[in-house]
Amino acid sequence: MKKLLLSVMAFALMYSVNAQIDTPPPSPSAKIEQKVGLTDVVLEYSRPSMRGRTIFGDLVPYDKLWRTGANKNTMITFSDEVKIAGKTLKAGSYAIFTKPGKTSWDVIFYSDTNNWGTPQEWDDSKVAVKATAQIYEMPMKVETFTMTFDDLSSGSAVLGMLWENVYVGVPFEVPTDKTVTASINKVMNGPSANDYYAAAVYYSREGKDINQAKEWIDKAMSMIEKPAFWHFRQQSLIYAKAGDKKAAIATAKKSLAGAEEAGNADYIKMNKDSLKEWGAL
Repeated sequence: MKKLLLSVMAFALMYSVNAQIDTPPPSPSAKIEQKVGLTDVVLEYSRPSMRGRTIFGDLVPYDKLWRTGANKNTMITFSDEVKIAGKTLKAGSYAIFTKPGKTSWDVIFYSDTNNWGTPQEWDDSKVAVKATAQIYEMPMKVETFTMTFDDLSSGSAVLGMLWENVYVGVPFEVPTDKTVTASINKVMNGPSANDYYAAAVYYSREGKDINQAKEWIDKAMSMIEKPAFWHFRQQSLIYAKAGDKKAAIATAKKSLAGAEEAGNADYIKMNKDSLKEWGAL
C-alpha cells in the first residue's frame, strides 16, 4: 500500500511538472489592426500550416463550410458601416466562413462570432453578407495560412486570403468620403447651435468670460427652432451672471412655464428658487 501511494505521488508530481511546460501551438493566433481611410478594421484568426499536406480539395474539402483558419472562428471588426459585394455591412464584429471551390470561394460574414470552428447549427438569418471571390493561382507555395489587407486606398481595401498556391480577395468599401464631406460641410457652415450652447454653458460654469458666454448663448437660442426649458434655464443663469437681472427673470419665467408644462419637478424648483433669489417671487 505504501509503495502504491508513493507511485501515485510520483506520477502526480511528474504530471504537475509536465503541465508547466509551454509548447508552441500548431496554429498560432494572429491579430491585424488596419486603418482603411478613417475606418478601423481588426482581424483575428489562427494560422494552420501545410506540413506536407494537400490543402484544398483534401484537408479543406471543396464546397464545404470552412472556419477559414483554425481553432475559434476567424473574426473581423469594422468601426464603421462598410460595403461588400454591393451590400451594406453594419459596424460591428463578424465571423468569416468560407466555402472554397475549384474556381471561386464563397465568403460569408456571419453575425454570430462565438463559435469554435463552424457553428453546430447554421442559421441563414445570421448571414450578414455573402460574397464570391475568384481564385488566383500563385507561382509559389504559401506554407502558412495568411490573411492580408491589400490594395489600400482612402475609400477601400481588399481582404486577402492565401494558402497553398491559392489567393482570393474580397474588396470592401469604407465611408471615408461621406465622413470627410460631412466634416467639411460642418466646418464650412460654421458652429452649430449645439456648439454655441455647449461653449456658453462651459464658459459660465468655469467662470470664464461671461460676456462671451452671453453672446454664444444668444446665438445658440437664435438658431434653435423651439428652445426647451433647459435651454432657457442656462440662458437665464448666464444673464444673471452677466448682471442683466431683468433678462434673467424674463428668461427664467419661460423656463418655468416649459418645465411646468413638461411636469419636470427639478426644473420647476430650480427656476422658482432663482426667481426668488432675483426678487421676482
